[in-house]
Amino acid sequence: MLRPTGKQYVVTRPLYSEDAFADEHAKVRRQRKTTRHHVKDYFTWNSKRVKNAALSLLPIVGWMRIYRLKEWLLSDIVSGVSTGLVAVLQGLAYALLASLPAWYGLFTAFFPVIVYLFLGTSRHISVGAFPVLSLMVSAVVTRMVPDEGSLFNITGFQGLSIEEQRVMVAASVTFLMGLMQLAMGLLQIGFIVMYLSDTLVSGFTTAAAVHILVSQLKFVLGLEVRGLSGPLSIIYTLQKIFVQIEKTNMCDLATSLVIMVVVFLVKELNDRYKAKLPVPIPVEVIMTVIACGISYAFDFKEKFKVDVVGHIPMGYESPVAPNMEIIGHTAVEAFPMAIVGFAVAFSVAKVYAVKHDYTIDGNQELIAFGASNIFGAAFKSFAASTALSRSAVQESTGGKTQIAGLISALIVMVVTLAIGFLLEPLPKSVLGAVVIVNLKGMLMQVCDVPYLWRRDRPDCVVWLVTCLASILLGLDLGLAVGLGAELITVVFRTQFPRCSVLANITGTDIYKDRKDYVSIYEPEGVKIFRIPSPIFFANIDFFRGKLVEAVGFNPLRVLRKRNKAMRTIRKLLEKGELQMLPKGLLFTSSGPIEECEHYSNMEDLDKPIDFKDLPLRVNWNSDLPANIQVPRVDVHSLILDFSAVSFLDISALKGLKAAIKEFIWVEVEVYIVACDAHILEKLHSCMFFDEDIKSSMFFLTLHDAMLHVSEKHPVRSENTNVYTKICTELSFPGITCVSCDCCAFWG
Repeated sequence: MLRPTGKQYVVTRPLYSEDAFADEHAKVRRQRKTTRHHVKDYFTWNSKRVKNAALSLLPIVGWMRIYRLKEWLLSDIVSGVSTGLVAVLQGLAYALLASLPAWYGLFTAFFPVIVYLFLGTSRHISVGAFPVLSLMVSAVVTRMVPDEGSLFNITGFQGLSIEEQRVMVAASVTFLMGLMQLAMGLLQIGFIVMYLSDTLVSGFTTAAAVHILVSQLKFVLGLEVRGLSGPLSIIYTLQKIFVQIEKTNMCDLATSLVIMVVVFLVKELNDRYKAKLPVPIPVEVIMTVIACGISYAFDFKEKFKVDVVGHIPMGYESPVAPNMEIIGHTAVEAFPMAIVGFAVAFSVAKVYAVKHDYTIDGNQELIAFGASNIFGAAFKSFAASTALSRSAVQESTGGKTQIAGLISALIVMVVTLAIGFLLEPLPKSVLGAVVIVNLKGMLMQVCDVPYLWRRDRPDCVVWLVTCLASILLGLDLGLAVGLGAELITVVFRTQFPRCSVLANITGTDIYKDRKDYVSIYEPEGVKIFRIPSPIFFANIDFFRGKLVEAVGFNPLRVLRKRNKAMRTIRKLLEKGELQMLPKGLLFTSSGPIEECEHYSNMEDLDKPIDFKDLPLRVNWNSDLPANIQVPRVDVHSLILDFSAVSFLDISALKGLKAAIKEFIWVEVEVYIVACDAHILEKLHSCMFFDEDIKSSMFFLTLHDAMLHVSEKHPVRSENTNVYTKICTELSFPGITCVSCDCCAFWG
């Protein structure tokens, strides 16, 4: 019965062990489905399920049915135009980052967007080129087709220029990446992205930003630097840049600095006054138009030897099939690209879904991006995901649905089909400067390191390891190293959890770590041990070691000592050197007592103490005859708090059973509290219980167990002390006759 009284409550109920609770409260019997039933349900289709499947595969149907034409259309158009202008600029810049001709970035800003419009569940992300993916594509492209020509004997490369070979490599690896994403989506394994923690992604993207920064220096400085890939490529690239630093094109450098300063300042103003501005100022687009006009007017290409975008072909190229030989050589790089592309897009999509109160489906997002990349690769676009800055533009300018994405794709199409030639005099240094400025958000993640170090050092180690490995070894190997470091921290957290000894908070039924509180109550002879993690094969030994440390003695060692002592006592009785008298026991030997022999069989010492045929009992915490020494045990009850234990495997079950038996055999009662019902079922099914370990040792709550212990072991009265004194005067206090009423109790 629950009686609330102000800010307090009083509960009146019986003391419950698990057995008592089960006897009093009947459980609902649920019919568990077998694997056959699950398979049957999976392949059983009806009209409702077909309809739901169609809606899940084509999310556009769902949000088009609720589209508010009058309220949303204008916002989507404004957002689409703003996003389209940014997408054109970023498409050109990120294509250069991918070591491809600039105009192929326009393909990436168009084809994947069209497919995502129908299949994607996010209404606000802007699909297209993403700098980290572009850099990963560049690593594959420069490995397969370096500046001096391809090192691989690929049949499809015959008769193609270096640029055309690189485009084929980029399209093929993008196709494979899309195929992997589509397969993961169809197999419903979108949960794989959960293994990429925010800390790991932060460290990885920071390292990617460093790589991107270094890769754009050649455009900012106007230098010719051969593209490199593989471990330590960033070091070699910096070396090549500094070797020819005196050849810097001052016009490129000056243009880049002006662009970076202006864009940075205006972006800061956009952030500061975003509540007052109807739409953010499209400073990148404005500065690009100005730079393009100045470059054309003053003929930067001829007069100052500035490297410009150059000829942009009008129209789209015919679709091509992926090259299977290239796919065979790039499978290792394609998988991390598929994971990173999806992880970043899904993270951004989740932010906007929470903000605008709708749901997204991770598996459907994998299908959408997989299909987008496969379709885009057929038309020679490279890996697509979402750019954070471009998505922010689409959302902040009022975009409501992917209609804004469609409008942005139409803007890109207009540039590709009609006005692309206007961008031909655009200096590549301008694109490099725009890319570098947009790295601010990723580079500023370095500021998270001090916070992580203060709050969670294992997470900080994951960040540092991922970042440094990605910088030095390359993004693909760095991601693998980061994942390994992350899994190691998870293993360490579960293998070496922070165990604690609990105590009662005075006047309550609450139990906390005894080291953390002042007003606590610890009953004499009772230890409460808590392990805050699953118990499995990797941490069962750690658990047992911490348990021994908590109680202050090793039960197995105590058991062996007691068995040795019993052998010695038996030997003394057999020789008549220990005699039973009416008033007690008499030790008659005057010489030293030899230790009992035949201890070679240690297994006998690890068995329960056998009092059979002995007319006496032993109080192991008192003085024993013949100066026999046995470790003192002041604990009579051990309570294991299993409230945080989510599972037990077979190895842990065996280890737990052995540990409990060792305590029981040295006369320490063991209780387990707050055990999960599924774990309890597993213990029953695995024959955990026997003549020593019984189900009655399991209690519903920690306080139930403590009340039970208090009833069973009340505080000793003065009479008990008197009896102990009498027994001490009569005989050895450690050994008492079974017939002696005053001392027939266990110590």
